[in-house]
Amino acid sequence: MTVRPRWTDAGLGSGMYESFYMRAVSPDAPVAVWIRHTVQKAPGKPPKASVWFTMFDADRGRPLARKANSESTGLSAPGGEWIAIGDSFMNQDRIEGRAGDAQWSLRVTDAERPLHHLPKSWMYRSPLPKTKPESPAPFAQFEGELEVDGRRYGLTGWPGMIGHNWGAEHAWTWIWLSGTGFAEDPGAWIDLALGRVKLAGRLTPWVANGAISVGGERHRLGGMLKRGVSVEAEPGDARMDLPGAAGTRVEIVATAPRASTVAWKYGSPSGHIHDVCNCSIAAMDLRFRDRDGMTERLSTGHGGIYELGLPEPQSWIEPEPIPDVW
Repeated sequence: MTVRPRWTDAGLGSGMYESFYMRAVSPDAPVAVWIRHTVQKAPGKPPKASVWFTMFDADRGRPLARKANSESTGLSAPGGEWIAIGDSFMNQDRIEGRAGDAQWSLRVTDAERPLHHLPKSWMYRSPLPKTKPESPAPFAQFEGELEVDGRRYGLTGWPGMIGHNWGAEHAWTWIWLSGTGFAEDPGAWIDLALGRVKLAGRLTPWVANGAISVGGERHRLGGMLKRGVSVEAEPGDARMDLPGAAGTRVEIVATAPRASTVAWKYGSPSGHIHDVCNCSIAAMDLRFRDRDGMTERLSTGHGGIYELGLPEPQSWIEPEPIPDVW
């Protein structure tokens, strides 16, 4: 499956959203950057675009969030680029741009092959599921520099990932978990998208899709009809037990300090607003059981991402005063 923009195929009458995003984390300290390029198209209206930037630095307190908006005239997908919004662009090799006083110039190195979270290719073409996640690079390293609020950061071998999703509607509730920088296996990673949707007024059970790579071997986790998924999630804390292919299994504990979490308002084509909490320097502890029954522990003090999207306002943390304009 080729990574490509999907908003270019949307007709005027359709509603949809699309995001290309990345995250890189320092291997030495609880410092990470999260950058997201978003297209939002309300039914019957031309698309709008925005660039989101958040710097997580535990020594500086509350994450620094910035956003730059653009009308459809500032949105394009020129040859070789996944997306360009004003002066910002993103492709498989480079991520450059600015939002407010934040600016960045990053290079992608040592990227893993893409991860398609949905197990069947036809699911990316069908109306259901309404959210289509993939990771062009579920694990990569980043070089370059960025600046925000008068401070410069140099990235040398920062591990992270590149993600992409699109669809007609956000899940009613979702979790995004990603992890790198594990002490026991520096090349290991995990990348998961979990969601619950509302059907006929009732919420479905959690559905998990993604993969874990341990010792250089990739193992698929979850599945659309996979049984045995156990999830407990709230702002700041997630615990889950997920089945995988060929009898594999992973237990996950993710912990996100409130002081290192940012919250945003995310809109949907339907007009519903979600409160979204994201910590890109979360602690993560994994226990992975392979097909032979052997168990391996992976842990990181700040190499995890824990994002929780909820359909109602949250009092746990105050959202950034950044509107999500459609």
